[in-house]
Amino acid sequence: MKIANAESATITNNNELTHISKEEIANLEKDSFGGKIVIIISKEEAKKAISYLSTQKIVGIDTESKPMFKKGGKNKIALLQISTSDICFLFRLNIIGITDEIKSFFENENISKVGLSLKDDFLMLHKAAAFEPKNFIDIQTIIEDYGIGDKSLQKIYAILFGKKISKSQRLSNWEADSLSDAQKRYAATDAWAVLRIFEKLSDKE
Repeated sequence: MKIANAESATITNNNELTHISKEEIANLEKDSFGGKIVIIISKEEAKKAISYLSTQKIVGIDTESKPMFKKGGKNKIALLQISTSDICFLFRLNIIGITDEIKSFFENENISKVGLSLKDDFLMLHKAAAFEPKNFIDIQTIIEDYGIGDKSLQKIYAILFGKKISKSQRLSNWEADSLSDAQKRYAATDAWAVLRIFEKLSDKE
């Protein structure tokens, strides 16, 4: 990986990058999810999507909420993203809520569900529905075991893959009547990226 500023990068003795700066990330090539994106706006669609996802051994997950620009305020989770390596389902929770099938999926201990900073997601999801999360893996709790000091999704991804994922849509309106193509790609990329990160770390073992 080409390092733009050697002073801000940290490299281990075996030449593996452990930290990266925002300036270095800005110079990297962009990467994004290139698979199929499916928008879920009905309970019947959610049922079919969960039926498919329940056949998987491992998935990546993420959530999005409409930004609130008042200090201390936070909106409910509007979007739940669940991704395999080649298909990502975007569940519009502001429309369908957390269905029984989604709750059962969260409680399915046979499927590994990988995310980042899951504590915050669970806090908000539990306000909408009661469930007992099982077999969830938080990248932030294991990343230091691999010698990586940065904990943001964008930085971890850049360190491991030498590419950047865009965060430009993070503060967009996730409760909009319809999501833009840019929003869909951004949301799918975040869920797919945590899955790629976990698989890459698993290869290091």
